[in-house]
Amino acid sequence: MKYIFIHGLGQNSLSWSSVISFMPKEFNLGCPDLFSLIGDEEVNYFNLYKSFSEYCNNISEPLNLCGLSLGGILALNYAIEYPDKVNSLVLIGTQYKMPKILLKFQNIIFRLMGSGTFEKMGVKKKDIISLTNSMADLNFSDNLKDVLCETLILCGEKDSANKKASMDLEANIKNAKMQIIENAGHEVNMEAPEKLALQLEMFY
Repeated sequence: MKYIFIHGLGQNSLSWSSVISFMPKEFNLGCPDLFSLIGDEEVNYFNLYKSFSEYCNNISEPLNLCGLSLGGILALNYAIEYPDKVNSLVLIGTQYKMPKILLKFQNIIFRLMGSGTFEKMGVKKKDIISLTNSMADLNFSDNLKDVLCETLILCGEKDSANKKASMDLEANIKNAKMQIIENAGHEVNMEAPEKLALQLEMFY
């Protein structure tokens, strides 16, 4: 079994370090840096998903995918397209239909942020804006029934922007259950790593 942790927008692979430190050592963990996977290709959702799919398809073992936000969207997309490859799915603060108003607000914030913040993620500011623009029409509403594996939906108690989507995912994915992470916001892997690790260990 391979356990893949996929970071969110505004994060990188190191964002999972604290969670990993609380996980049992025998877990075979992988934590890709999404913007390294995409290489020199144009940064948009299509290319990012293609790169992520290639990464997963090169692993012969059954996959246990755990993604936060953007990472959750990629994991959900992959589980829909390759149900036979995915043993389990964990979606943290994940949308299945992109909220266009929220994306526009995010882009305004990104435009106001300094370039140095994005360099820490290993990506350019214009690429992040291009990526979010390319995600505006994503909608997996009709495909949630195609997710066949056991699924855990997690959402931070203070993550009001993603709570309704989390409840919808629980209602529309056949083998899904939802848990709230107390006293945490959206970036659960950063804000409550020990609580998250405990939920993951119990689920796995």
